[in-house]
Order: sequence, then structure tokens, then C-alpha cells
Amino acid sequence: MSPSATERAQEAQGAGRDQRAGSGRAGAEGPDVRLLAPSADPVELAEEVTLRPRRLAEFIGQAELKEHLSIMLEAARRRSEPVDHMLFAGPPGLGKTSLAGIVANEMGASFRVTSGPALVRAGDLAALLTNLGEGDVLFVDEIHRLARPVEEILYPAMEDFQLDIVLGKGPAARSLRLDLPPFTLVGATTRTGLITGPLRDRFGFVARLDYYRPEELELVVRRTAGLFGALVDREGGAEIARRSRGTPRLANRLLKRVRDYAEVRGDGTVDLKVARDGLELFQVDALGLDKVDRAVLDALCSRFGGGPVGLSTLAVAVGEAPETVEDVYEPFLLQLGMLMRTPRGRVATPLAWEHLGLTPPPTSVGPPGAAGGTAAGASLPGGPGPGGGEGSPTLWG
Repeated sequence: MSPSATERAQEAQGAGRDQRAGSGRAGAEGPDVRLLAPSADPVELAEEVTLRPRRLAEFIGQAELKEHLSIMLEAARRRSEPVDHMLFAGPPGLGKTSLAGIVANEMGASFRVTSGPALVRAGDLAALLTNLGEGDVLFVDEIHRLARPVEEILYPAMEDFQLDIVLGKGPAARSLRLDLPPFTLVGATTRTGLITGPLRDRFGFVARLDYYRPEELELVVRRTAGLFGALVDREGGAEIARRSRGTPRLANRLLKRVRDYAEVRGDGTVDLKVARDGLELFQVDALGLDKVDRAVLDALCSRFGGGPVGLSTLAVAVGEAPETVEDVYEPFLLQLGMLMRTPRGRVATPLAWEHLGLTPPPTSVGPPGAAGGTAAGASLPGGPGPGGGEGSPTLWG
């Protein structure tokens, strides 16, 4: 007798838990499970399906983008034709996949999902395209990771709704062109600069998603709490929203951890005190920094006097790979203005010293008029060494 759907779901959840546990045990040999990681693990992706809004009116935040989409979708419905191809760009966890699903739902079309790394050969994409129906929405996540032969198949498919297939090899090879039904391609990327110009130019609408404001994230938290059946008051939801780094995925993740804390250590209600105590237990401070974020700042300020410090040296000091420090931890510290990347290395700003409760030395980078410094993000005189030189340090990232 074949297993029921419930049993299969339980087995999948168990496999996901085993995978996360194995990742935690792997230590330096595998990825660590991080509460504030912007990407989602397989189990979290499955849970997000039930949390995603189905209609544009249900989507919270991104007001300007929603207005643009509403006009495009309504115009396409009135003309009874598929909406133009779209590209959504922005950091992970802001709702690119949710918007792609909303486009399909608003148009009453089927929704097909794949990702750039999954399309290894041109035949993989050709199989997907030939199975599309008229008006279907094909969503390609991480589209910047498409292989070049696969990407070239997309060009005539997006422009002319035609698919070129080469039959045979050598002198006997011939090209066959197949007609495709009109469809909508929706791409999502976290690295817009890695998308080639010919592919980017074939999208009729390119939009970048912005980080959310705390009041928008508070609405996300309250909506998710209603779906979970969790009791969250306004102050508790606002506290979770303030520490979520402007990202709905992190807001939902922190809500689940605080809900667990409230059920085990309290009466199940998430108020301001419970939210603060729960987030403190999980080492997420008032600015949304976690343990490793603070370790980077502490190493920079306490051990190296605020810098400049080379990336490799800083990575060794916190026990992480240089690529992990640069790609995972530094971006948010740069956004907060606590860290500067300079030609000579990483430099802590006065905000970092203040957050750690330390007193910056007189020679640290400071605001205009302060002893020995300028504002974070402004050019510093003197260049990379004594006596000046090229490339004054500036904030970038």
C-alpha cells in the first residue's frame, strides 16, 4: 500500500530536520544554520508557500512597484494577452518569488517554477518551454546563473515566441524552428550585474525591490501571526519588525522563534517584554545584529583599534572564511554605517564603537569636526599611506 500524503509530508519534514542538524554538526565542513541568514532552507521554503500572498492587494510594502504592476496587469487583462516579461531584482527575502506567483494568479494563468542552476543543458529549458500553455507564467529564480547555451535559447523564445532546435551533428545538422504559445517569463536575481545585456534588454519591465520600513514589517508580522494562530500584540510585533533588517523573511523567522519562546517560557502571548527577552535569548540585538556581526565589530575595535584591518586578518580573528565575512556579514554592517571598506582594509566608524559601548581613539574615523576624522562614507585625505596617494577610502558595497 502506498504511503498517504500526510506520511510523505512527515517524511519530507524529517529529512529537512536531519539536513539542518547535519549542517550544524558539520562545523567548518558545511554551512552553519544562521538565524539571520537571508536565504531560506528547504523546510522554510515549504513553509513560505502557505504564507505567500495570493493577490496584489494582499502584498505588503513596495507601494510604487505594486502600482506599476497593477497597471500592467489590468492592461494585459483588457487586451486578453499575456503580460510582458518581468525581471525582479533585489536582496533575498524581499518577495520576488511571491510577486511572480501573484502575477500568475492575477492573470489566471498556470505558474511554472524553476531556477537558473537547475537548467544545465539547452534541452532542459526547451522541454519547459514546449510544455507551456498560452498565457502561462514561467518563473526562473536566480536567472543570472543560467548557462550561456541555455540563455541563448531564451532570446528567440522571449522576443518571437519561437524555439530553435538543432537536429543532428556536423554537416548533416539542420535547424528546426518551433512556434511557442505566448507566455510570460518572470526572472528573479540577487545579482543584477551578472545578467548579460542581451538578456536584460529583452525584459519589458525591470524592477528592484527595496528593503521594508519597520511599520511595513510590523504588518507582515501581524499577518503571519494570524496565519500561525499566534497571539502577538502591537508592541511585540513592532519590536520583532525593528530587528528584522528590513526583510520579511527574517521577520517571519524571528516571529517563529519568539512564538516558541512565548509558548515555553510564557503564556503564549508575544508582548514587548516577551519579544525582547526571546530575541535576546537568540542573540539578536536591538539593531538586528547577531553574534557573529558583533564579533566582527568587537574584533575590529577591541583587537585592532578600529582598523584599518585586512579582510583575511579580520576573518581569521572571528573564525570565518574571508568570503563569508565579505558576502554575509559585511553588507548589513555597511548599510548601518558601522563599517567602511577602504583600500588599506576595514575601518570601524564611531557608530560601531558606540554600539559596543567603547570609546573610540582620537585617530578613528569620525564625523566632520571630530578629532582626526571625517564622516563615515566621505573621502579621507591622505590616501592609502602617509603623505597621500590614490584611492581615498570611501563607503561602498
